[in-house]
Amino acid sequence: MKNWLINLEPTKTTFEIGVIQLAWLGDSVWELHQRMRHIKMPAKSKDLHLSVVKNVRANSQAESLMFLEPLLNDFEIDLVRRARNKTKRSPKGIQPNIYAKSTGFETLIGWLFLNNPKRLSDLFDQLELK
Repeated sequence: MKNWLINLEPTKTTFEIGVIQLAWLGDSVWELHQRMRHIKMPAKSKDLHLSVVKNVRANSQAESLMFLEPLLNDFEIDLVRRARNKTKRSPKGIQPNIYAKSTGFETLIGWLFLNNPKRLSDLFDQLELK
């Protein structure tokens, strides 16, 4: 389900974009990826929605980041760290460390989406193997 990423061209202006904006973008890219994974399932809309929501929650994103961390290069690790440090408060009901990790994950996804779609596709493949 990664074909939609392979043909994207990198963007050159991402260093002007803040980590919170990258997280906002990464959240939508991750949700779209999850929707693409579920699109061929024969199910009701509500069931598809619930399946996607389960995978885009902060807990799932934090788990995905922890799985990917050994595969990340120094720049990616630093990007995730900067995003984690940028989150000062978390929504009610989410532990601050989980929320910070999920923000780091979303930021990584957003940055890779704009700069290195092939790398993003490779990391998505690794998550499929998990």
